[in-house]
Amino acid sequence: MTQEHSPGDTPAATPAANGAPLMLRVSPGGEAAGGSLYDQVGGHETFRRLVDAFYRGVADDPVLRPMYPEEDLGPASDRLRMFLEQYWGGPTTYSERRGHPRLRMRHAPFAVTPDARDRWLTHMRAALDEVALPPLQDATLWAYLERAAHAMVNTFDQ
Repeated sequence: MTQEHSPGDTPAATPAANGAPLMLRVSPGGEAAGGSLYDQVGGHETFRRLVDAFYRGVADDPVLRPMYPEEDLGPASDRLRMFLEQYWGGPTTYSERRGHPRLRMRHAPFAVTPDARDRWLTHMRAALDEVALPPLQDATLWAYLERAAHAMVNTFDQ
């Protein structure tokens, strides 16, 4: 549902190619028209598929696998899925169970090198390709994942 403007409001307008004003619509909650990225890509099922595909790659990676202390990657998979779902407009289960994400602090015990970052990104790119999101949503999610991965690097010692 889009927010309608009353006669006294001055909606944001940008000239379109034909000179007519282009109206920018938002929902009452402030999201862009069309809902959150979580909703746009198919919600929980899509994020579950993405994270499952990602961890299939991590399971056999000699650099990344040791960073996951659990015998089973299931708990790590659940944490990443819940985090991504919440970040992109889905349920707030991550914060309800784990509190603030504090990503750099949670990754501090591990030597996150540029090689580890690149491997993480390789597995995530393969997972995104497998899920096959629409181009805009793929690019939006990928840009975030690249920035986040670069921010997690905490050592340059190999």
